[in-house]
Amino acid sequence: MLLATQLQRVFILRDKGQEIRLCDPEPRWSTEAVLNFYAPTYPILTTAKISAPAIRDDAVEYRFETVMGTKG
Repeated sequence: MLLATQLQRVFILRDKGQEIRLCDPEPRWSTEAVLNFYAPTYPILTTAKISAPAIRDDAVEYRFETVMGTKG
């Protein structure tokens, strides 16, 4: 018998050399809405992009990728 289950979404942010795993605040929200939800807490997310999902450890992982450059 085949059993289908919905995978949990996990959002990963890399900030100051650390990976921060953020839980899904509302499974019905789009990934863009989740990004906007966390942006006030993590200001670096205001310029972030969302990577394609990857399935790891029975969860769908989305990465918030920032493109912060350096001056000069």
